[in-house]
Amino acid sequence: MRKMLLAALSRVLQGPAAAAGRTGAVSEASRVMVASRNYGDFANEATFEIKKCDLHRLDEGPGTTAVMTREEGLHYYKTMQTIRRMELKSDQLYKQKIIRGFCHLYDGQEACCVGLEAAIKPTDHVITAYRAHGFTYARGVPVREILAELTGRKGGCVKGKGGSMHMYTKNFYGGNGIVGAQVPLGAGIALACKYFGKNEVCLTLYGDGAANQGQIFETYNMAALWKLPCIFICENNRYGMGTSVERAAASTDYYKRGDFIPGLRVDGMDILCVREAAKFAAEHCRSGKGPILMELQTYRYHGHSMSDPGISYRTREEIQEVRSKSDPITLLKDRMVNNNLASIEELKEIDVAVRKEIEEAAQFATTDPEPPLEELGNHIYFNEPPFEVRGPNQWIRYKSVS
Repeated sequence: MRKMLLAALSRVLQGPAAAAGRTGAVSEASRVMVASRNYGDFANEATFEIKKCDLHRLDEGPGTTAVMTREEGLHYYKTMQTIRRMELKSDQLYKQKIIRGFCHLYDGQEACCVGLEAAIKPTDHVITAYRAHGFTYARGVPVREILAELTGRKGGCVKGKGGSMHMYTKNFYGGNGIVGAQVPLGAGIALACKYFGKNEVCLTLYGDGAANQGQIFETYNMAALWKLPCIFICENNRYGMGTSVERAAASTDYYKRGDFIPGLRVDGMDILCVREAAKFAAEHCRSGKGPILMELQTYRYHGHSMSDPGISYRTREEIQEVRSKSDPITLLKDRMVNNNLASIEELKEIDVAVRKEIEEAAQFATTDPEPPLEELGNHIYFNEPPFEVRGPNQWIRYKSVS
């Protein structure tokens, strides 16, 4: 390898050479230099200082250091970058009127879903609100199936019938369109975990806008009474639609809202903070102590939905400041490069591969056929014999197949 490197550098330094020839030689030398840096040159893991969580009704909380391996870091980076690019592609397809209807994008909040998923087991359960694309991908649904669902195609993860707000996979229950309504459902899933004696937890997510819903407080009460293994998670992105948290809530300490339920306030822009706090919360639930509440302080770059430009109630400067100082992907990238867990060239290669994957998924999502009308009544019930469903009038009937 050293001989190849010296030969390439020699060709660069030799003259005379045409400008194009020099450019080609430099590029070749660069490639050789990148290739010459093998995996043995990188650290296997590194320890990082993370922000201390604010605590409610807890004597101690998660630690203030976190260990991340090189393999974990590369996985987190690729996953967050994929979600970011997927959401930007969704924005483009929406503006081209290929995606229609409600569409709530997750860019800026990637550390939340990826950090939470890194802390739990595949057998654990997740339910969230309508800003669900990131969680759908983190739970294992391929990008092409998510984009195809957004465009209403047969190859979508819900056969093109769910759209942006209703995506599901094993142990992931959506994607729910009614504000706050997923929280009682999440407690029900946690009740099932306890009833069947499974050492599983349910992550039940909602936003700061939903945090004032009465049904959420009813659910807190039942979960505490029955000591359900439920992690209530408020993704506080500072705005409920176009209303800032200060204008909407008398108390913005969402992690204290459970009153008698312990709580944590976490830096939701730092994937390691989220991961460590979620590990702590999951262990709390698995040990039989009942529910716990997490508030993830995060930020969305897009408006509430695609119909909201997102700059009538906040300034462009505010958004840019968050991007420049707190972007979750940039934070992870800097940590990995500065601690010799990865090189800039390696991360750029991941970026290129992600863009290629997104473009191929978008091609599939725009060419896959739409589901036929005959399938409209399917999948109403699980594992039931076929039956007829009435259409728009009494003469139109559809057959429903499980």
